[in-house]
Amino acid sequence: MINLSSAAINEIRRLKSKQPANILFRLRVKSGGCADWFYDLGFDTTVQATDQMVEFDDIRLVIDPGSLNYIHGLSLDYAEDLMGGGFRFDNPQAISRCSCGNSFSIC
Repeated sequence: MINLSSAAINEIRRLKSKQPANILFRLRVKSGGCADWFYDLGFDTTVQATDQMVEFDDIRLVIDPGSLNYIHGLSLDYAEDLMGGGFRFDNPQAISRCSCGNSFSIC
């Protein structure tokens, strides 16, 4: 369904260490951005009955059912470059994406 690189897991761990102990990492796909859809990453304390939870080591990733259709096969990585660090999304369902890499279109 979704893959997290070791760099992404390490960065999520780093960010999570500054949050309350019971915090969850949430991935959403929302309408908008340069190319129709964008990824929204954040922390959350609640899980809805319809949410899917995926565990990667000690990271609990929560995904709402509406977002699941857009991220099947998604690979999430984290990288740093001269402009700073950021999460990188490789979505096999995306037919195009904007130059920032966070917004995409699907068929």
